[in-house]
Amino acid sequence: MEGKVLARIAAVVFAAIAITAAVIEMTREDVSTPAPSTPALQAPADPLRLELRRCQEMGEAAAEDEECLGIWAGNRDRFLGRAPAPSTPAQPGAGPIGGQ
Repeated sequence: MEGKVLARIAAVVFAAIAITAAVIEMTREDVSTPAPSTPALQAPADPLRLELRRCQEMGEAAAEDEECLGIWAGNRDRFLGRAPAPSTPAQPGAGPIGGQ
């Protein structure tokens, strides 16, 4: 067989497959799921997310804003699973190992 004949056969087979796929797709019924009768509940706004968004919108100025730096540190600690740092330093000797 020559190359031209083989190419024509391949083109005819490809066209037949494409036409068959198109016919199958056109005759297929579209079964969509019914719309829910009740509206989906929207989660309450997360204050941390709102603050992070505010800091994001500040741009480069947020890198010098103390509040944004604290929010980012808290979010980083939450993401990494670290316990938040205590707000007041512990009294010397008040711990379980210190004084008895």
